[in-house]
Amino acid sequence: MRNSRLPYFLILLFTITATICSAQKNTAKEPAYIYIPDDLELYKTIVAMDSTFFQAYNTCDLYKQAAIYSDNIEFYHDQGGLMTIKQEILDGTEKYICGKVTRELVKGSIEVYPIKDFGAVEIGRHKFHNNTEKEGTASHASKFIIFWKNDNNIWTITKVVSLH
Repeated sequence: MRNSRLPYFLILLFTITATICSAQKNTAKEPAYIYIPDDLELYKTIVAMDSTFFQAYNTCDLYKQAAIYSDNIEFYHDQGGLMTIKQEILDGTEKYICGKVTRELVKGSIEVYPIKDFGAVEIGRHKFHNNTEKEGTASHASKFIIFWKNDNNIWTITKVVSLH
């Protein structure tokens, strides 16, 4: 009878060994991802536009923001939902952001990809600091996606996806 259990024991032993080996293989470190832009000039342009827009955001320059937002803006916020009326976005910024919140880009996080016959998509991470909280209060990085339209070298934001 003892010999009849041997095949089951060997199968069990093999299964455990295979599982352990597989788990160790899966925990091996993957090489760090390094983004390299396909189009360096486009990358520099979008990084500059991001800086221009969020400088206006941080200083409450609603006129500059309005000039950069497309009239057909779509703003998707994971917590706030979808907004499609430019003036409502600007009014909300004035009421809830101006003097209360500043945005900080996570250095090196921006990726830019061209979109043929349209413009580009920007993907990155940023932090928002609530200026009404005690200085030094932690802020967590969140992801964002911005669709930029190029119309005769005039760049406008047509879509924003803000994820927290």
